Amino acid sequence: MINLETEICRLLNIDYPIIQAGMAGGPTTVELVVEVSNAGGLGTLGAAYMAPDALRQAIDEIQSKTQKPFGVNIFAAAVNDDFSRLAEVQKALSPFRSELEIKEMQSSYQSPDWSEEQFAICLEKGVPIISTAFGCLSAVQMEMAKEQQIKIIVMVTTVEEALQAEVSGADAVVAQGSEAGGHRSTFSLENHPAGAQIGTMALVPQIVDAIKIPVIAAGGITDGRGLVASLVLGAHAVQIGTRFVGSKESGAHVAYKQAIFNSNEESTVVTKSFSGRPARGIKNRFIKEFEQSEIDPLPFPSQNTITKDIRTAAAKAHNPEFMSLWAGQSTRSLIEEIGAAEIVEAIIEEAKAIVS
Repeated sequence: MINLETEICRLLNIDYPIIQAGMAGGPTTVELVVEVSNAGGLGTLGAAYMAPDALRQAIDEIQSKTQKPFGVNIFAAAVNDDFSRLAEVQKALSPFRSELEIKEMQSSYQSPDWSEEQFAICLEKGVPIISTAFGCLSAVQMEMAKEQQIKIIVMVTTVEEALQAEVSGADAVVAQGSEAGGHRSTFSLENHPAGAQIGTMALVPQIVDAIKIPVIAAGGITDGRGLVASLVLGAHAVQIGTRFVGSKESGAHVAYKQAIFNSNEESTVVTKSFSGRPARGIKNRFIKEFEQSEIDPLPFPSQNTITKDIRTAAAKAHNPEFMSLWAGQSTRSLIEEIGAAEIVEAIIEEAKAIVS
């Protein structure tokens, strides 16, 4: 019989094996994190793009509103800019800026690099759980986290990455299948230029068989059936992103939420157009027309930095055709905005009905 009180629940001190994905860039508000944690899951703050002062303030607010555990998701290591082809890529972006009436152009760019400071803030504030994207913490960082009894979760997309995470000292891994929305955590794009494309159902049991630490399943999971299926495959919890993007507490733009509610399993593509790193999102004019230009985007994070003005202007104009609409493949059933706590409760009730 499947037991919903799993090893992850005991490890993270949560009631239910549901983790809200730490989606950087705005969806994971303080309110969303708090609601999920108070409902018995693990709320996670997507902090990768947050300035240090903003991160401190958000953590303070979360700690003032819940006594429950919560997590903070950061990039594992510094990322390097490459603007060597800037002029070429700007030519492909100029039509979008013209249509959005963006008149002021930056003369130079630099992507913020706050990963080390963000990690230090998590230690300073006593964050109980840190999850990492794009790799593992350094040995020194891992030792510092362990000294404070902070649990470390590493997001992975292959068995080899899971093995690296286990060796690094991680307490658990998130096995991200190719169905997942947004950026997944493929450590190196040299062997997988589009990110490792292994589906959740194939990835989870192979990682479970390869490592001894608990596995959290992610990618295309939105309901109690997905939770139970993941537990049958050997996972101890699920991480859910897209369903929470459409929640009442999400910071996602109203046009972004509506795009998800209007989408289905055929709506998404994996693209580098917005950020320079493969990410799954709802196909729109920006993706279509940038790819038709046949100009390669700059590498991450540089492409993300130079398209920020386009995404910002599109949001102000309520125009989803030029926004990054990150979403996974299981969106057909997501049709309306509901509360995050209701989402957690609904998933658990569905799962209990299946296993009872």
